[in-house]
Amino acid sequence: MAAVITKETIIGEVLDIAPQTAPLFLAIGMHCLGCPSSRGETVEQACMVHGIDCEGFLERVNMFIEASEKNKEAE
Repeated sequence: MAAVITKETIIGEVLDIAPQTAPLFLAIGMHCLGCPSSRGETVEQACMVHGIDCEGFLERVNMFIEASEKNKEAE
């Protein structure tokens, strides 16, 4: 079962759980994924700072993680 990311999930945790999501963060302008302060922000905080709809972003992230997990299982 794929992990479910919520608005309260810390970005560092997202990247630890599903490093393959990094391009999704980069695509919406979150370019400082490696810096300590950004890794400590929640997804909601990061979306707010970058002017991104949090619910829509979470939907994309969770769908991406689920698809990645299904691809792993199929291999």
